[in-house]
Amino acid sequence: MDKGFAMGLYKYLKETFQQEHREASPLYKKRLVEWRRAGVVERIEKPTNLARAREIGYKDKQGFVVVRAKIKRGRRKRPKPDLGRKPSKSGRFFSPKKSLQRIAEERAASRYPNLEVLNSYWVGEDGGHKYYEVIMVDSNHPAIKNDPSLNRIAMQKGRAFRGLTSSGKKTRGLRYR
Repeated sequence: MDKGFAMGLYKYLKETFQQEHREASPLYKKRLVEWRRAGVVERIEKPTNLARAREIGYKDKQGFVVVRAKIKRGRRKRPKPDLGRKPSKSGRFFSPKKSLQRIAEERAASRYPNLEVLNSYWVGEDGGHKYYEVIMVDSNHPAIKNDPSLNRIAMQKGRAFRGLTSSGKKTRGLRYR
């Protein structure tokens, strides 16, 4: 396949995904309904936005796993204390100091402890939730061990929890946008 054609293909895939979201196409709405009914962290066969997944490191080979994570939007609400406290001091809505994307990566990492988070990207949102796809790598798979660029990353244990993913670095102020 000619490299120029392949690059053009991914450009059009990216534009198509963005257009579906902008115009709230029936396909996008149908996806959101399915995702709403699905679990919080679900393994999926292929990335929804293939162009974006490839930009951040996804390869269609063994050892890669794609997971969709559903995160509740808005601030974190704590239960109201019921005993002996001054009501004005019972702050109940807190900003979690982490982006929702980073929280999604951490939840995916908790759900699949044998995999390491490579990166993640936004795929949709509705009134109550945001949806992210998290690309994960099996660091014990021979295909990953033999790839020098992936092996170095996959051997970093607990990447999502230590803020070593792109979203984590952004939260820590190590990335600009």
